[in-house]
Amino acid sequence: MQKSEYPGGVQLRNRTTGNYDQRTSSSAQIKHRTTVQRSKSSSLASSPEAARRVHPRPSDKLNPKTINPFGEQSRAPSAFAAIYSKGGIPCRLVHGSVKHRLQWECPPEILPFDPLLITLAEGLRETKHPYTFVSKEGFRELLLVKGASEKAVPLLPRLSPVLKAALVHSDDDVFERGLSALVQLSAVVGPSLNGHLKLLLTSLSKRLTDKKFKEPITSALQKLEQHGGSGSLIVIKSKIPTYCSICC
Repeated sequence: MQKSEYPGGVQLRNRTTGNYDQRTSSSAQIKHRTTVQRSKSSSLASSPEAARRVHPRPSDKLNPKTINPFGEQSRAPSAFAAIYSKGGIPCRLVHGSVKHRLQWECPPEILPFDPLLITLAEGLRETKHPYTFVSKEGFRELLLVKGASEKAVPLLPRLSPVLKAALVHSDDDVFERGLSALVQLSAVVGPSLNGHLKLLLTSLSKRLTDKKFKEPITSALQKLEQHGGSGSLIVIKSKIPTYCSICC
């Protein structure tokens, strides 16, 4: 082989055939590929979609349509998160400068409690915004509507296990939301809840050993007795013998 230079590469002459083999220099090829890759990367980074991924708008966090329940931060979405992300909860969060509030798509009075009240109760186990606020506030506001007692009582066999799941949750905030929801429910359905108290009070007796929960749990038990009457006191004493009745 004989080598001769030419612009942009090298020519090699085969002594046997007398022909020239033309080869482009490897450095030129590498430089070309690097330039193309940088061009593609620059184009992708400057697109509006990429800009939104890098710098998401604050309002996206509050918009159900922009929440991805299957993202890395929530690998196993609850039923509530999945429904909310699809717009299945008939209310939306209004982000105020001082506090948040819910805006219902229609008056809550005309909404069916089945399955909405149960779905909101499932959302009490959420640990991320806006699920935590929507579920807690939605559950509370739905129980305030006229005729809530007649709508909620038939759902107690299905509501009780869902509330228990919040009461046995390891997250303290979830437990507190479950406890608050239990008191709210007892105020609406009254003695009708007594038949389900045994299932619900098991976790309360265990939490009483934690000093920070002793006062709120005691207050909740007193309200359960107040709303449920003498029948509730029997159940409470059977699960928590140390409880002192408000009638004493």
